[in-house]
Amino acid sequence: MNQYIKIFLSVILAFCVSCEELVDDINDNPNDLTTEDVDAAFFLTGAMLANTVSQAGHLNRISGLYSGQLVGYTSLYSNIYGYSLSTAETVSSWNNIYIGIIPNVRTIRERAPGDLLLVGISKVLEAHAIGSIASLCGDVPYSQVFQADVEDPQFDNQMDVFNALISLLDNGISDLDQALSRGLSQDIYFEGDADKWKEAAYTLKARYHLQMKDYAAAYAAAQNGISGGEGSMKYFPRGDAALTEGDKNLFNEILAGSRTGDIGNNGSYLMQLVDPADAIYRGNAKTDETARFGYYAIDENGASNNLGIIEQFEPHNLVTYRENLLILAEAAARTIDFNTALGHLNECRQYLNTGDFLNDNFIGEPFLYADYVAADFAAGGMENMDNIDDTRALLREIIEERYISGFGMYIPFNDARRLRKSDGDIAVPIPFNTTSATQQPERLPYSDEELFANSNAPSADPGLFVVTQVNQ
Repeated sequence: MNQYIKIFLSVILAFCVSCEELVDDINDNPNDLTTEDVDAAFFLTGAMLANTVSQAGHLNRISGLYSGQLVGYTSLYSNIYGYSLSTAETVSSWNNIYIGIIPNVRTIRERAPGDLLLVGISKVLEAHAIGSIASLCGDVPYSQVFQADVEDPQFDNQMDVFNALISLLDNGISDLDQALSRGLSQDIYFEGDADKWKEAAYTLKARYHLQMKDYAAAYAAAQNGISGGEGSMKYFPRGDAALTEGDKNLFNEILAGSRTGDIGNNGSYLMQLVDPADAIYRGNAKTDETARFGYYAIDENGASNNLGIIEQFEPHNLVTYRENLLILAEAAARTIDFNTALGHLNECRQYLNTGDFLNDNFIGEPFLYADYVAADFAAGGMENMDNIDDTRALLREIIEERYISGFGMYIPFNDARRLRKSDGDIAVPIPFNTTSATQQPERLPYSDEELFANSNAPSADPGLFVVTQVNQ
């Protein structure tokens, strides 16, 4: 792994040499420029861009294929959809995390240990990145990563990684508690708002506790999590509308390029649930999904027609207010009581009912998310027609809303694996992608470059169907 870090540092140096404003005070020999001459804040944007791609790029689309959210129609994505996935497909995301994010954020902490805003942000980014790849793959390198005296870092136990990241988030929260917000142009998520970063850190902490099924701890963390829609962590593309390439929504970009027709969501289980014309539509007297169905629809054959969630400048959701509310709802149903959980679910529905999650192209379409009452989940109620326990019926609705609100994130894939064994009665019943399948995917593969280059890596990838420790 260290050889990749050296490549990364070389790229940073080349970038710096080309930026006149960074070398105004270096008159003798600009070729002697090192990373020590670069302001620590300049390492932040690169880390965030790499994080965005790792969260919303290729692996995210694969997780959507394996959680009933997307369909692979032809070429590469058709093969992946049929559960044929090679270790080569993980390389770019693995490199984004271990070369594009970790060296950047560690350098920030080394270069500016007294800048608690930068330090706090760097820790949240690290926890977000490593937590995501650990969620997807299982045991991953972490404790020995980016150590000068370690050429090949060990693969750490998945649960140990999650616990280490929760501690890192606690440290980041402490830093951000003491930090002052300031205008920070290099921060392309929150522009230097310490409070928003702190809330996002608490929601991430709640996310990892939820994945480990420590529901009481998840509830405690989420109580301090993202407190409004404006606090959601999102990446907003900033490209030129006149250009077909550049900084655009990543899904839109691939459909406008070489992957036209390869992947979309027409006919997916997700779209069936929100389609008012479909037999399994989830709507009822209190729920109208018409606008969300239109907003979520992806035309795999023409990116110019995609005006909703993958419109060219539509932001990518990374950590959201809805996620935080639904963690509170699920954790409360499991550890507190029915009424507390129902209250949190209704908070989410009240937010949905503002239409804030839609863009201007769909805000005028019909939508409704009225509050539920306890009777709706009682035996025979509109959300409990099969007469199960009322708390289980409420949990089923909460989990289904997580599945739908989590479109474009790893939430649906993570939930499917988390709930498959312990809560199969209320988990979203994701269908198999092929008639011959007998198992749903349980993980994504390691990068083949890491398997080849790291002597501490497994001799071969365990495969798609091996359950990771957190989901056993």
